[in-house]
Amino acid sequence: MAALLAVEEAASEHASAGRGDPASRVYRARGLCVHFSGVRAVDGVDLSLHPGEILGVIGPNGAGKTTLVNALTGYEQPTAGAVWLGDRDVTGAAPHKLARLGVTRTFQSGRLFGHLTVLENVSAAALAARRPRRQTADAHQVLESVKLDELADRRAETLSHGEARRLELARAIATRARFLLLDEPAAGLNEIESDVLVRTIAALPGETGCGILVIEHDMRVIMRLCTRIQVLNFGTTIAVGTPREIRTDPRVREAYLGTDASADAAS
Repeated sequence: MAALLAVEEAASEHASAGRGDPASRVYRARGLCVHFSGVRAVDGVDLSLHPGEILGVIGPNGAGKTTLVNALTGYEQPTAGAVWLGDRDVTGAAPHKLARLGVTRTFQSGRLFGHLTVLENVSAAALAARRPRRQTADAHQVLESVKLDELADRRAETLSHGEARRLELARAIATRARFLLLDEPAAGLNEIESDVLVRTIAALPGETGCGILVIEHDMRVIMRLCTRIQVLNFGTTIAVGTPREIRTDPRVREAYLGTDASADAAS
């Protein structure tokens, strides 16, 4: 797996976008805003995603998490602010252009090709990364990494929910992305399925050097996976820190519990 997904074998556009000092390889947003008819879904968010880290983005329902990822990946046009991939301004770039530069995402709702086999789904992703001569070999090895190799010939529409979620991750891995943005990858999974997914995601930065952003409501998953967590509420960032720091932050408690955490602590 490590050899398959080694950074030095990435497509030429990925490599050229990642050259230079470490700071130039960060995927970042500055002052990012997305407004809808007066609703400030994302309102002045700064975010940095570094190679090799797993960043969690959490917040109550309606906090702006998915809208933020949509703006980072070209599915929403920012109202203001900028998105940078290394030294390149990619604000508002189309999703397919970002994918060619090494930015790939998954969605809350599955977007598999149900009539295709598991292997064909992953091969299509490898093809999108412009590696047609190796797409089948790559796809088999990616499926092995997510424990789906025995289901390679199954049609995607016959998979269980947990298997489908792993297939979505496999397709993202097959693109050889430098940055993966995962929108609720553990949604609907039972504890066993969630554990398998967590182990798979946790291994990726060490194997590939990629940076991963995870939106997730399951705090057990977030606390196990992430080295750093950013908390949104009403479209703005209210806290950034380690899992330990976020767990004890009174602003985060107030956002989730709807109470004045400092007053509770004093009472």
